[in-house]
Amino acid sequence: MDPLAATLTVLDYAAVAVFGASGALAAARNKHDIVTFGFFAAVTGVGGGTLRDLLIGAPVFWVGRPEYILVCLAGAVAVWVLGWGQGRERLLLWLDALGMAAYAVVGALKATSLGVPPFSAVIMGVLTSTFGGVIRDVLAHEPSILLRRELYVTPALIGAAVFVGLHGFDLPLAVSGTMGFLCAFSVRAGAILFGWQMPGFPGRAPPP
Repeated sequence: MDPLAATLTVLDYAAVAVFGASGALAAARNKHDIVTFGFFAAVTGVGGGTLRDLLIGAPVFWVGRPEYILVCLAGAVAVWVLGWGQGRERLLLWLDALGMAAYAVVGALKATSLGVPPFSAVIMGVLTSTFGGVIRDVLAHEPSILLRRELYVTPALIGAAVFVGLHGFDLPLAVSGTMGFLCAFSVRAGAILFGWQMPGFPGRAPPP
């Protein structure tokens, strides 16, 4: 395996582990049992990639490689053993930002490698990096990331678009992938540190 492919594989597994741990954290907040921890972790970890593969007609990535589910379960066990608190949740917030940025690129890369048009490949990158979190929030009865003003989907969109755009100009994969990752992570970091938000609709809300 060449170094770039090895790096992408590491990023893939790392992102799955981080998202799996974030799913387990959602279960921890509601004091669920270990089985629910594992379920939340697995659904969050592979949810986005599963939707991507179904939409582009590719074999669902984890079905033939069950180690992805095992990585999610390892994240769940880690949360169960270590517990959760403000410090660990803050750390996980940053790890989640890294995972989101990595998956925005990995998801778009898989789509382009299978001949998906550039615009659709960008959407696949966004779905890969965010849909697992949407499922997690629904299962945990928490406000969805889609309904929060803080930037989360937008960084994924920017990162995937930068990667696909640069890749379309035949830049080396290492360059386009790194730039896409850095753009997504930088915008998400700004949202975490400085509360960056997208402007809301300026009109008046309708009466209840």
